[in-house]
Parts: sequence; C-alpha cells; structure tokens
Amino acid sequence: MANKGPSYGMSRQVQDKIDSKYDPELEQILVEWINRQCGASVGKPEAGKTGFQAWLKDGCVLGELINSLSPGDKPVKKIQSSTMAFKQMEQIAQFLGAAEKYGVTKTDMFQTVDLWEGKDLAAVQRTLSALGSLAVTKDEGTYNGDPNWFFKKAIENKRDFSDDQLKAGKNVIGLQMGSNKGASQEGMSYGRPRQIM
Repeated sequence: MANKGPSYGMSRQVQDKIDSKYDPELEQILVEWINRQCGASVGKPEAGKTGFQAWLKDGCVLGELINSLSPGDKPVKKIQSSTMAFKQMEQIAQFLGAAEKYGVTKTDMFQTVDLWEGKDLAAVQRTLSALGSLAVTKDEGTYNGDPNWFFKKAIENKRDFSDDQLKAGKNVIGLQMGSNKGASQEGMSYGRPRQIM
C-alpha cells in the first residue's frame, strides 16, 4: 500500500465498505486459473489481500496472463520486472489496454491505482473474472482452466424474419394482452346510478 496515513470518519467507512467486497474464495480461483494459464513461472502469492496485491502489483503476471489468452500477436510486447513505480504502473496500464482490446468492457475495468495502491482489490477481481468469462465465451482454445470457474457470457442470436412472417405476427393476439372470451359489459349494472340534485 502507498505511503498514506490511516483514514478516519467517513473516509474510513467508505474504505471499509470497499474492502468488504473482496472475496477470498474468488482470490483462490483466480490464482489457480492464472497459474494454469501462465504456467508455474508466475509463482503463487501469499494468501490474503496483501499477498494478492503484491503478486500482481508490478504488472508482470497480468502481462503474461493477457499474452497467454491472445492467439496471434502478443498485446504486451515487453514484460520486465521493475521496482520503479511508474514502470509498474505503466505495465498495469498496458494490461488494461490489452484487456479492453480483448473485449472486456470499460465498466468491468479497474483503475491502475486500485491495484497499485491497493485501494480497491475487489475491482481487480471483477476485471480478472470478466477476462476469464470472456476467454471461456470466445472458446479460441487459449483458455486453460476449469470452464466452470467463470460464467459464459450470452452470445447474440440475431434473427431475420421475412415480410410475410412479420405480417402474420401482427394478426396474432399475444397472451399477455389477455382475452375476455367474447364477454362484454352490456347489461352490467353496479348498484344505483348517481343521484344528482
């Protein structure tokens, strides 16, 4: 974590709420998947948030991960470990750019500081889960892991109807519109009519 003093009051409550969204079980699944995907060379982190953050912080593991999912050209060209902060943040930013090109939506992405400063590791988990789901959905043969770890995203199933089919559909009364089976309100009376004097 960055050189930042403890937070108090509202800031502390907000940070506690963000920290409560971190899922230790999901961490184990993500670590297992990344190890299968990238090989033993990436190692394993210590259990817990700080170990998970320290493992991913320099961006090397993330670069290896996105490269292993790409069948052709490697999106992150140069992966090298560095102790300099701006180099580590640059590698994280390269991963984020490559993940967006791979198909992860902007709303599923974490910010570089979320990982580097450890501000929101749950967002990092969401991004990696979205990446795993996309890899399972694309089914390009590059995904190494249990397909049950991530949900498969829905794929568009576009239908083209002919003009005749569209016209025939206009004559059908959908069941959600209801049916009165030929009944009408003729002859119905609800008590005495209103007396106006």
